[in-house]
This record gives sequence, C-alpha cells and structure tokens, in this order.
Amino acid sequence: MSTSAEHHPAGAPLTLYLVKRLELVIRALLDDALRPLGLTTLQYTALTVLQASGPLSSAQLARRSFLRPQTMHEMVLALENRGLIARTPKAGNKRVLLAGLTDAGQSLLADCAPAVGEVEHALLADLSPGQRATFREGLQHGVTALGALSELRRSQEA
Repeated sequence: MSTSAEHHPAGAPLTLYLVKRLELVIRALLDDALRPLGLTTLQYTALTVLQASGPLSSAQLARRSFLRPQTMHEMVLALENRGLIARTPKAGNKRVLLAGLTDAGQSLLADCAPAVGEVEHALLADLSPGQRATFREGLQHGVTALGALSELRRSQEA
C-alpha cells in the first residue's frame, strides 16, 4: 500500500483536503447564488439528479444526492409542497412513491442555470480545454474509485 508521502511533496496538503476545501467554496458560492431563487445547494442537487435520471424513490434520491434518507424525506416533502416535484406510486409496487420534476421544477432549474454556470465558469476559466478535460477526468476517477471502496466496505459490513 502506498503512503501519502509518495504522492505529495513535503508540506503540501493532502488531495482529500484540497477537494474538501473546493467543495466548501463551491457550496458557499452556490448557496449565495441560489438563495434569491429560494433554493439551497442541497435542494438544487436533488432537483438536478431528478432532471438527469427521471423519477426516483426518496431512498434512491438520497443516495444519489449524498444525503441521509431522513434528510431527503424532509427535503422531498418541502420540494413537493412548493410544487417543484410530484410523487406518484411506482408501477408494480404502490407503496413506493417516485419523485419526479414538475414543470415548475424544470422552470426553476432553467432559472438557476446562469448562476450555476457562472460558478462553473469561474472554476474552469483559467484552464485550457485539455486541462479542463484532465481535471474532470481526475474528479470522475476519484468518484469512481472511492465509490467502489465505499461499496466494498458496505458489502463487508453486511
């Protein structure tokens, strides 16, 4: 097993620390940008997950939005009360409710696009197209690698 010293110059912060700092800065900027539209970053994330995937159960949405099921349940109720999502029974299992975006939810996401795009642009502006691709590939690799580690650990606990 390799050590962090093999991957980082002396005194340099761990990559995990840099990723967390980046997440915190992004979260603060998005919270500020989305507040006038009445959304939090977590709500925006859940809505974009539904936009990309189609209707999901609250449990599926929680996993894909990186939230605990209890937190997602409260968020789903709030988003449903605002008319941004609607829940319908799943075919074949009426006890499972699938949340999907409403037209109002789609419209709100379209309204969010300029503010979110501004943050994305600021993140990538000084990178060449090749650097942008490499950055995104590195981030995706990290998500895939750590997701696999997480799944492995969960399966070992079961």
